[in-house]
Amino acid sequence: MNISEYHCKLTTPEKAVAVMGDGAVIVHGMAVGEPPALLEAIAQRVRQGELKDLKIYSLLPMAHSARTILAPDLSHQIHHYSWFVSASDRELVKAGVNFFVPNEFHQIPRLCRDFMDIDAVLTTVSPMDQAGFFTFGAVNDYISTAARCTRRLLVEVNPRMPRVFGESLLHVSEVDVIVEHDAPLLEITPTPPKPEAEQIGRLIAEMIPDRATLQLGIGGIPNAVCHHLENHKDLGIHTELLCPGMVHLIKKGVITGRAKTIHPRKHVFTNALGDRAMYEFMHDNPSMESYPVSYTNSPHIIARNDKMISINSTLEVDLLGQCNSEHLGGFEYSGTGGQLDFVRGAFNSPGGKSFITFYATAHDGQVSRVVPRFAPGTVVTTPRMDVHYLATEYGVVNLKGKSTRERALDIISLAHPRFREDLLKEAEQMRLL
Repeated sequence: MNISEYHCKLTTPEKAVAVMGDGAVIVHGMAVGEPPALLEAIAQRVRQGELKDLKIYSLLPMAHSARTILAPDLSHQIHHYSWFVSASDRELVKAGVNFFVPNEFHQIPRLCRDFMDIDAVLTTVSPMDQAGFFTFGAVNDYISTAARCTRRLLVEVNPRMPRVFGESLLHVSEVDVIVEHDAPLLEITPTPPKPEAEQIGRLIAEMIPDRATLQLGIGGIPNAVCHHLENHKDLGIHTELLCPGMVHLIKKGVITGRAKTIHPRKHVFTNALGDRAMYEFMHDNPSMESYPVSYTNSPHIIARNDKMISINSTLEVDLLGQCNSEHLGGFEYSGTGGQLDFVRGAFNSPGGKSFITFYATAHDGQVSRVVPRFAPGTVVTTPRMDVHYLATEYGVVNLKGKSTRERALDIISLAHPRFREDLLKEAEQMRLL
């Protein structure tokens, strides 16, 4: 029965999108979940004048979006809304052609369910099993909720998408249209951390106890943290993003999940982004469990993990302790993502710690990332009341329970030495000292 239903719903990408009408509201999977064949079919219909005035929502658009629906010649008919700006749409948002939708990541499933009228959801899934189930694979986030809140669900079956456990199942009976497309999954290969990242990674790793549960992002500093955790014992994972550094620690036996308070022995995430080896390790691995971001990033769920350690990055910090992690040069550069979710959740965890990291300088050392005040209009991603630990290559400071004077002095100690005298003068003028 499942096989016959599968074949009844199987079609070509062109036929799959043929029923879409003008003005349709579309949500598609993010990152590894971007469905290239379906996105290309939509772009072609628009290019041929068969579709217009589309509203398409996504988060962190990547290569498949960039070469299809975000093509400049389609911007007059495809209105793109981003929950997290990436390199693929940053200039379009800056030019006012595409639009950023402010949010906290864990709230996006509710936005899909309660605040949007979705005509179609498109995403990549793993192949169907004998029981009739696909899985959302390396993505779950908002797409698993949006898939159940749409008039029409279109899935692109990619044999390379890993089959993942947890709340990742999607039955063929829930799907309206199926297309098949064999294509390499999007990959990010870690680059060697720079010396400053190695220093930050070492400082933070020294403050992480054995049997802690981790949330890490992706990039040089998280990679460096993982490198310096190789002698730890029985760490766990409850994270927004599963990254190659974590998988490396699983393979080495450092991350076991045995001491986790919730989901013991399970590596919990809502998205995974890495290389082919990581996706192959995830496939059909019962220790890997993905859940909707409304669960993984819910601060009260995060806080149920004892010794929860959250490590995120920021662009700049002011002398009050506020963190701007998404605004650069007066424009939206990225988004809030799950930073505030995990900052709050980790601090409320028994024995938990939240770290926000940054390099002390930018532009080859010419600009300090510690600033007296943010420029007018700059977005505050993490308020000063929520910040716990801040870390640069010059040290780690704890802001909780500190006076404004103590906080300012601690923050200045994280700056490059050649900027500290000017920052002290500014702090005096701000009546912080």
